[in-house]
Amino acid sequence: MAHVNFLLETPQPRVVGSFGSSLDLREASASSVRECCDIAEIRLDLLSAEDGETNPSRWAHLSEIPLLFTARRIEEGGALAIGPEARMRLLRSALDQAAWIDIEVASIREMGGLLKELAEREIPWIASYHDFNKLPATAALEDAARQAKDAGAAVFKAAAKLASPADLARLADFQLADHGIPVATMGMGPLAPVSRLLCAQSGSVLNYGYLGTTATAPGQWDSALLKTAISRLVPFHL
Repeated sequence: MAHVNFLLETPQPRVVGSFGSSLDLREASASSVRECCDIAEIRLDLLSAEDGETNPSRWAHLSEIPLLFTARRIEEGGALAIGPEARMRLLRSALDQAAWIDIEVASIREMGGLLKELAEREIPWIASYHDFNKLPATAALEDAARQAKDAGAAVFKAAAKLASPADLARLADFQLADHGIPVATMGMGPLAPVSRLLCAQSGSVLNYGYLGTTATAPGQWDSALLKTAISRLVPFHL
């Protein structure tokens, strides 16, 4: 099973469908996934936590779908308290099928060996940043975006809990700014659904929903509904 390419060739917002459980992954068909999203995320930390193994046979039925693999650190929502070496092993087990890889900004230094391998294999990667408690200061988001760019990431992703409409507006303003790297932003919590539409309309290149029945972040849309909603948006630019 080889990987399927996934390119960000146009500014059109793309939808990432994320599997929240091994059951959701097992029961998904390639045709249904294709209708619901542009690229499917497989959370290796979730699979490992549920079943103790992440054999590529688990996603072989999605051989026609571009796949994004993530092994999330527990500090940013991961399902397992495992260190960088173990998470790199999980990710390396999927590189032959990976269209993209997700690595946290906080893990850039400790996963330098894997980043070098991704560069050699020309596998693009997302530098992600999550805060489940608050929306960080804009300066902190800008610094994270700079780190992502300097490390060679293809996209900087920021997901944070929004406490007010002012937070929502500030996140959209961050999305609209030029950071020298494609950016994907989204809110979590009660304002998450509206934030994911506003951020997509403001240029978020990757917009996450869930595949199956299990969300992978607070306030996340069902992927099929998100894809339909985003298709009806008119892009907004300053």
